[in-house]
Amino acid sequence: MTGPGERDGDVVAEIGAGAGAGTRPRIVALGGGHGLFAMLQALRRLDADLTAVVTVADDGGSSGRLRRELPAIVPPGDLRMALAALAGETDEAELWATTLQHRFAGEGALAGHPVGNLVLAGLAEVLGDPVAALDATARLLQARGRVLPMSCRPLTIVAQVERLDADPAAVRTIRGQVAVAATPGRVRSVDLEPRDAAACPEALAAVAAADLVVLGPGSWFTSVLPHLMLPGSAAGLVATAAHRLVVLNLSAQPGETEGFSPEQHLDVLSAHAPAFRIDTVLADSGAVPLPGRLAATTDRLGARLVLADIAVPGESRHDPTALAAAIGPVLARAVSDRAVRGRGRGQA
Repeated sequence: MTGPGERDGDVVAEIGAGAGAGTRPRIVALGGGHGLFAMLQALRRLDADLTAVVTVADDGGSSGRLRRELPAIVPPGDLRMALAALAGETDEAELWATTLQHRFAGEGALAGHPVGNLVLAGLAEVLGDPVAALDATARLLQARGRVLPMSCRPLTIVAQVERLDADPAAVRTIRGQVAVAATPGRVRSVDLEPRDAAACPEALAAVAAADLVVLGPGSWFTSVLPHLMLPGSAAGLVATAAHRLVVLNLSAQPGETEGFSPEQHLDVLSAHAPAFRIDTVLADSGAVPLPGRLAATTDRLGARLVLADIAVPGESRHDPTALAAAIGPVLARAVSDRAVRGRGRGQA
């Protein structure tokens, strides 16, 4: 078990040396919602080319309302949040980011809708392509990275849930992200519908070219695991030569993972996607009550455990600067390992 150990400047220098002159390492972060937002706020502090791949199964709030009115669009809420996390730092970019995050007040038809959700929905219809809509919005925001949907079709989460009634052996099927996230039962497994949905080609290309792929933090069953439930996405994550980093949550989530230990999160991920190799697991030191047990689990999975202080003191949210400092050495190692493999192929 190790901690971050390097200052930000050392991390950037080490990454640059491993990547080669004029080359920026490539990171793909997968997830959704607030977990991915926190991760992107950290990753933008590193000198790297960033791509966010976002789940498209949200059916609550504004996204749910838009899905019901415009069934063909991908739910825009998590995509909007990822764009906002990567927005540039000029006055113009910050104005656009603030505007896209702004929610209409009142009690009318627009009440509760963020401006950005409507912009993304409208651009997708005008351009006929959700990826083109995201790229156009990214240009407005002067985004420090690209945001892509996991699939260009809206998806539905389907969970098998136990302990919902008096029969402890009964397993019920629950559909929908909101229903799964709020279930009082215990989620056993999740899947996606439609099963034949194609993964976004641009997302697959980004994963294939990445030096580092980051999964988590976030709602485990509804934001993290779905990336391994879509067949095309899962195949890409298994096949990539990138270093695979899993970042654990700071606490269990009521409903989805209530009562789960850190190692149970890894066991669930491994059970859902046994072919997915984990190279490094990053967890907050204060969120791991039994470090030895988590170390044994990561070792069994063939991964390396990094424990670091990556939470805001006294709060259950990640500190972007501390998180970036902990990921920096992992990225440097990923770039170095890929360079070594490349030299090996050149000598073969």
